[in-house]
Amino acid sequence: MRKIIVTAEIWKEGNMFTAYCPELDVASCGHSSDEAKKNLSEVIGIQLEETSELGTLKDFLTEAGYFAENDVLHTVKKIVGFEELSIPVGIL
Repeated sequence: MRKIIVTAEIWKEGNMFTAYCPELDVASCGHSSDEAKKNLSEVIGIQLEETSELGTLKDFLTEAGYFAENDVLHTVKKIVGFEELSIPVGIL
């Protein structure tokens, strides 16, 4: 069975956590960071299953920049870091 390597961005919004996969543009949430990641994994699995059943999985993965290397799907997109920026916006 192949595996896919994805990035999970996690952030807290109020009392909930959001997990986002930028490569596939898929998100989910949960009451904890772990629950949000678990739910994201499930949503990605469903997305891949559905596109496979529709016959569009290869196109979906190609558009996301994925390629197969042995039994692992990698993407050419690599997140290299996150930073907070302070940008002046004038008077609100």
